[in-house]
Amino acid sequence: MTIQDLAEAIQVNPKTVERWITQGKVPYRRHQYATAAVLKVDVTTLWDDARTAESASDLAKAEIGTVYPHRHTVPSGLWREIYGRAQKALDVLVYSGLFLSEDPLFHELLKAKVAAGVRVRILLGDPDCAAVRQRGIDEGHQIMDGKIRNALVLYRPLMKSHPDIGFRLHDSTLYNSLYRADDEMLVNPHVYGIGAYMAPVLHLRRLGVGGLFDTYANSIEHTWENARPITDADRGA
Repeated sequence: MTIQDLAEAIQVNPKTVERWITQGKVPYRRHQYATAAVLKVDVTTLWDDARTAESASDLAKAEIGTVYPHRHTVPSGLWREIYGRAQKALDVLVYSGLFLSEDPLFHELLKAKVAAGVRVRILLGDPDCAAVRQRGIDEGHQIMDGKIRNALVLYRPLMKSHPDIGFRLHDSTLYNSLYRADDEMLVNPHVYGIGAYMAPVLHLRRLGVGGLFDTYANSIEHTWENARPITDADRGA
């Protein structure tokens, strides 16, 4: 990787990167974490100084790669691109996530991932639960349950042909829709009065223990543990 490549990847001036190398200058911690993430090494491999001690605020800032003002401004292929990089775990935590269930390329990607040994988990909202009804009201409509039922119908062939893909229904109040692939995640906060497609999206990369990424990842685990399997009645089968 050239100095120019790294500078562009972490959004700093190339001369700044050059000074780190030729003059031994130590970057701000957010730039240390960002550089380590791009080079896929531990930050202490690059800089062995007292300032590399983890700070919650610095780590959180460094883990935020990009912020999109609305979900519909996220590049259309980014969802599949991130999930395509998954080698260990692929998680979807949503109420309906209808745009994914409607994407045949996403279905093919899920099949390929489980065939490669990736753990795949899809968590949808229970269409009959109070949290789903309330979210529909919060978005200014009352059709959230219908969107989930549509997603279940679209996923039905996948559930039958690939039972190793984990599907569950949850009744949790979601404050974010979460899309995780290994140490990468898209976070779509839920905002009162607007649909998720109009809310912001944060692109996170996990850089250390206990950071912003882990906060969201832990909520996926808790929701999965308390969710229930999907029945034939849920699928409309």
